[in-house]
Amino acid sequence: MNFRLVFIAIVMATGLIVSAYLVNSRRPSVVVEQPSAAFVRASGKCAECHRNAQYSIVHEFEMSKHAQKGVTCLDCHQVQPGQTGTNHNGFVINNGITPANCRVCHQTVYDQFARSRHAAPSWVAVMGNQDFSPEMIEQMEKLHPGSMKRPPHPLTKLEGDSSMRSGCIACHVIGKPNADGSIGNCTFCHTRHTSSVEVARLPSTCGQCHLGPDHSQIEIYTQSKHGVMFAAQQDLLNLKAPPDSLTTKDMFIPTCATCHMSGLNGRGVTHDPSERLSYNLFAEVTQPRPNAERAQAKMKDICLQCHTPPLVDRIYREGAAVVDATNEKVLAARAIMDSLKADGLLSTNAFSQPVQFTYFDLWHYYGRTAKHAAFMGGADYVQWHGNYPILQHTVELKEQAAQLRRENGK
Repeated sequence: MNFRLVFIAIVMATGLIVSAYLVNSRRPSVVVEQPSAAFVRASGKCAECHRNAQYSIVHEFEMSKHAQKGVTCLDCHQVQPGQTGTNHNGFVINNGITPANCRVCHQTVYDQFARSRHAAPSWVAVMGNQDFSPEMIEQMEKLHPGSMKRPPHPLTKLEGDSSMRSGCIACHVIGKPNADGSIGNCTFCHTRHTSSVEVARLPSTCGQCHLGPDHSQIEIYTQSKHGVMFAAQQDLLNLKAPPDSLTTKDMFIPTCATCHMSGLNGRGVTHDPSERLSYNLFAEVTQPRPNAERAQAKMKDICLQCHTPPLVDRIYREGAAVVDATNEKVLAARAIMDSLKADGLLSTNAFSQPVQFTYFDLWHYYGRTAKHAAFMGGADYVQWHGNYPILQHTVELKEQAAQLRRENGK
């Protein structure tokens, strides 16, 4: 009897062990594999929960430069002045990281970003300055004269809250003010947890926002020789190279970040993409930026790392000619609008008459496109997506103005 019971117990135990192996073989590998030493260093105590619940977060951080240099989850999630902490499994953390956390180590980078139009002007252009404290408005106005004292864009009300939140704000949030006094969101370009230079250097990252009829940089770049070569030879580039030691051996084909931000061949790194721009191409009527000569010299210096001076000078000369010609066309169209306004034929409500849309599209879509394309090698965007629709809209604008005068006996 005892032998029989022992035999049954052995069979049952064997069955349980085999069943356990079968069950275990069907569990996700992330649950059963032992973490590497690098994994533990990167995530510490946090990994015990998050490697099962949100494994990708921990794995992305493990691959990051932060992890390689010994930065841990808690280093970034520390509560900074002006932030509210959350009790999270015995740790007090900030689970809504802002640039106030990043600038603990990257203060210079944050200061450069604050000077850029990616910062406060980006948010104010859509939402106005209502979300900024008076102190922040005063501070940002010093960095961006004339940019901060603006009401919300008329489209925010006309198109509605849902359109703004899922549309305009989704990009312009890069300059949103935070409750802790900081501005923006570093992970918007670098991604959360990987904090990747490689991702930030990809044209497609910039193209998430710099696309469409009003700022068609990614379309222009894709059509340009630079974009064609990047598509063909991306695998030969060292997109992970540190910006401050980047060379033309790493990036013999430029991306947006290479020209506007990276320290190519010893040139200074900047997080102010406008530092090398000499024109306000986004404006209704384009004027040179402050310090235009110095900015142009900096960008030409970048161009000269791959091109000869005659080519660079020709591109700038031809680009300036497109800017001047576009300004003339926009000013002629604006004179028609000013005349309608002076005669009381133009509504004071924005976007309430067809003629207002016609003029807005003329400069905001096609004028901008032609000017950007002239400096970025996008011939089709100078012509068929730029000057041709400018001409078409000018004809329509004149006819709409004449119709308004006929209808009102003027």
